[in-house]
Amino acid sequence: QVQLVESGGGLVQAGGSLRLSCRASGRTISRNAMGWFRQAPGKERDFVATINWSGRNTYYAHSVKGRFTISRDNPTNTVYLQMNSLNPDDTAVYYCALDRDLGATMSEADYDYWGQGTQVTVSS
Repeated sequence: QVQLVESGGGLVQAGGSLRLSCRASGRTISRNAMGWFRQAPGKERDFVATINWSGRNTYYAHSVKGRFTISRDNPTNTVYLQMNSLNPDDTAVYYCALDRDLGATMSEADYDYWGQGTQVTVSS
């Protein structure tokens, strides 16, 4: 079993930045890709970013590309999402997830474990 705990969410003004963290426990995640997803009020959960097991390959949703950066630190079992130039459309609950495989993927169906989410609210 793997437990994922997100942190770093909060309230920020438009144009500001936040850094989300996702700490895994239970076993190492160094052989798994990881992803971030988000769910805005009244909407379905959407893909945000993913990173492969080594950190070498990353992919982003079009809406966040150039503003968000996903990274990982395997020795500490932690994945990060640096979010810059935030706007109100980024308001959502952000979830990290563990992929069952090494390679980065954008499909929710490829992720076996999910965190409880952290709220990000961007005011205009």
